[in-house]
Amino acid sequence: MNRTTIALALTCGFTAPLAAQAPAVATQPTLGPAPRLVMPVVQKTKLANGLSIEVVPMHEVPLVQAALVISGGARLDGNRPGLATFTANMLDEGAGTRDAFALAAEVAYLGATLNTGAGWDAVTVDVGAPKRTFARAMTLAADVVLRPRFTGADIKRQRDLRLAGILQQRDQPGAVAGLVFNAMVFPAGHPYHAAINGDSAATAALDSASVREFWRRAADPRRATLVVTGDVTLAEVRALAQKLYGAWKAPANPFPAAADPGPVARPATRIVLVDKPGAAQSVVMIGAPGVTRRSPDYPAIMLMNTILGGSFSSRLNDILREQKGYTYGAGSSFGWRPVPGPFTASAQVRSNVTDSSLAIFFREFRRIRDSGVTAAELQRARSYLVLGSLGNFETTGQVASQLASLTVLGLPLTTIPADLAAIQRLTAADVQRVARQYLDPGHYTVVIVGDIAKIRPGIETLGIGPVEVRDYNGNEVGK
Repeated sequence: MNRTTIALALTCGFTAPLAAQAPAVATQPTLGPAPRLVMPVVQKTKLANGLSIEVVPMHEVPLVQAALVISGGARLDGNRPGLATFTANMLDEGAGTRDAFALAAEVAYLGATLNTGAGWDAVTVDVGAPKRTFARAMTLAADVVLRPRFTGADIKRQRDLRLAGILQQRDQPGAVAGLVFNAMVFPAGHPYHAAINGDSAATAALDSASVREFWRRAADPRRATLVVTGDVTLAEVRALAQKLYGAWKAPANPFPAAADPGPVARPATRIVLVDKPGAAQSVVMIGAPGVTRRSPDYPAIMLMNTILGGSFSSRLNDILREQKGYTYGAGSSFGWRPVPGPFTASAQVRSNVTDSSLAIFFREFRRIRDSGVTAAELQRARSYLVLGSLGNFETTGQVASQLASLTVLGLPLTTIPADLAAIQRLTAADVQRVARQYLDPGHYTVVIVGDIAKIRPGIETLGIGPVEVRDYNGNEVGK
């Protein structure tokens, strides 16, 4: 008998009796009460130049995480879409006396991380390091913020890479759907209308002068907050910030505060098709302008959306994935921003079930409005939100991320436990109320990227709304 045969014999001989002795699980275990989320204390101070500082001491491990958040972001792009994200990505392409390679090498030597980027509403410079090298890592971050190089050669290289990426997006149905969706949901002139990374024409116009001018006006200490979490004290952070950022001055011609674009019109439901000949799948995106994060209905909306499409066990994912097998995943979400972002429900489905999937989406929108939710769904969604939030405050990086996100929204950290407490008190009637108020299947924009020849007849038969065809830029085909 060879070794493999002996091993198999031993395995069979020993595992069968143990398996036979294992008791069968007859019922699902009952969840106990959720642990109480205790928020860390945020200590605050401010430098004379207006730089706000927020510190959360966490001395359990010798690590420190910092995020410098400068409000503005892509909302400041104006008629130059993509400028904010391009500028933010250029910050760590060389600063002070170091080029990109020297900067990356020193960050690695310190055992640190350094990342720069921009979203719709802020530019962020993140740095993390062990306690013993944190001050030196922060010096590199200060160079990135105050002394970026923005050389012509670096900008040309990154501009060419972005242009190539924009061209590649045309072959990515998911990316195309997102671009067309934003262009259709938000009108021209709205900060969320254009692609956050711009288009080919806007990217081709990027140069050293435009990047420098944008950063000169955007890098304003009065609209910046330095968030630091980890093995530090407020006094240590303030002294370091004063040394590194104390001489940072407000620009002579800063950007004005981003204006509220006001309410966005919601036309009757329409369907926008973007042709992808030969596609085996269709990308479906459905939605409309959502609601601001400051809405008093935020806890109820989160609970309602968790049941609809905000979790793996949600109705949309359960039906479209588990029951029907149309997709690998379906869901919905609200874009929580200082001004209302989009509500979006989406999935990538097989081409031959595009119309069936679309019918299910609209059926579920109406069902949660008209029939409400069950007690079991309500309790499961509460547990999902409350228990999931506990994992967002385990590490210095997670606490810094949560605090930085709330800073962009202008909300204190105490907002989170208050929202969780409200979620625990909500009833099925509350869920149905916000579903009726914030889900409106009669005024949605539907964007579908797929093989029009295969999917259009079935979609038109549904009678959900008029059908129009557009290209990957959102321009109506034939006009």
